[in-house]
Amino acid sequence: MNQVTSNLQIRPLTGEDNARWDTFVLSHENATFFHRAGWSEVIRSTFGHDTYFVYAERDGDIIGILSLVHNKSRLFGNRLVSTSFCVHGGPLTIAPEANTALDAYAEDLAEKLDVDFLEYRSAEATKPDWQCQSDLYYVFRREISDDADANLKAIPRKQRAVVRKAIKAEQLSVEIDDGPDRFYKVYSISVRNLGSPVFSKRYCQNLKRVFGDDCEFLILVGPNGEAVSGVLQFYFRDEVLPYYGGGTPDARKFGAHDYMYWQSMCRAAERGVRIFDFGRSKANTGAFSFKKNWGFEPQPLYYEYKLKPGHSLPDTNTLNPKYQIMINCWKRLPLPIANTIGPHLVSALG
Repeated sequence: MNQVTSNLQIRPLTGEDNARWDTFVLSHENATFFHRAGWSEVIRSTFGHDTYFVYAERDGDIIGILSLVHNKSRLFGNRLVSTSFCVHGGPLTIAPEANTALDAYAEDLAEKLDVDFLEYRSAEATKPDWQCQSDLYYVFRREISDDADANLKAIPRKQRAVVRKAIKAEQLSVEIDDGPDRFYKVYSISVRNLGSPVFSKRYCQNLKRVFGDDCEFLILVGPNGEAVSGVLQFYFRDEVLPYYGGGTPDARKFGAHDYMYWQSMCRAAERGVRIFDFGRSKANTGAFSFKKNWGFEPQPLYYEYKLKPGHSLPDTNTLNPKYQIMINCWKRLPLPIANTIGPHLVSALG
């Protein structure tokens, strides 16, 4: 589907365009890891959703991109999102006319697909005539030093003490895995215990296959040789993003969660990374408090919605009381059953 405005064209992303797309992303000051072209392949091959990744081109140059995912389910409605399963999304442009053209494309597609709403996920509000949710999700980012001791001192005293205790105990070792097996095992235990469905291991495999060395499985191994915690993290420009993390019930007694993120920070600093992105968390949750206790200040995300007439702003927040019965029941499921059912539910979330 091509749309033409003067000498500006909207073109669909093809495999041949991936390198050009990513070159544009890497050059844009507001770009994130979640704007990369590879997400189209990851989401299609893992979840089976239709993706509409398009770019605005003028005189042979890309001047804007937009990543859209069509996610339709009985539980959570019919949505067109930029970008499902990601923190960020929304159009990324270097010319106002590109932004206008991409918005028009998205709104036309939303009407054609008859979705309940079109959603942009961004670090700032850009659509004053759309409904906006800015008090639900927050990100936590800050600069880090190339000096490990300086980074340790930057952690507030209480959390720093947990890290120092783990360092002194010398019971944990760090390993980097090529595949997701050990990470997935500890992560699936963790999210089941929180009452959340887990994504499939295939998702992790696809992330590694598509993003290569920019996707990493960092594992903490306990004194018995078993993994006690792990994190799947991304690298983008001068940033590290520990994105999915979890651990076994033994992780707490070893201080493994704090030590894991400390090791992530150290490893990133050694690679020349200068931004530590602690990822997205919902307000008023344990993860939100944990990141604040590390000295990170929450920065709101702006999720903007173009609603279909007669529809209201979606409320899929797990803190919503109507989900609490489901969450409490999920915590009691045997792990093999949770890991079998979970991926089918997660594909509808996004």
